[in-house]
Amino acid sequence: MRAEYVEAVLDVVELIPAGHVLSYGDIAALLERGGPRQVGAVMSAHGSAVPWWRVVRAAGQPPLCHEATALVHYREESTRLHGETRGQHPSWRVDMAAARWNPGNDDLDRIDAVAARLHAAEGPPSDPAGAMSEPRDGLGA
Repeated sequence: MRAEYVEAVLDVVELIPAGHVLSYGDIAALLERGGPRQVGAVMSAHGSAVPWWRVVRAAGQPPLCHEATALVHYREESTRLHGETRGQHPSWRVDMAAARWNPGNDDLDRIDAVAARLHAAEGPPSDPAGAMSEPRDGLGA
């Protein structure tokens, strides 16, 4: 994983305010690079230095194997949750409709600056969105 990508992901995570979350895919989309798995790999290897609990799976589940610790943070930050958090078999997740961060203009400017630094360091994407490969001998051959 390139250092520039790691730094960009962590910079975006640091911008997420308390009580809010973004999905792994949200961060990749904001950076216009990578995808949920790449962001997850960054968070797994380097996320302990930032508020990692604010990055969740698309359906609102916290990072695997960190559910109990994440729940403590969510309660401290009053993050909106769905489901049962107590008992022998808790079944909860973050309420994505209520807790997903919607950056304001100033935050979008900061995110754009992070993305611009990443794009300058990495150059154009190797597989631009929407690009299709050419079949070897055409479709009918």
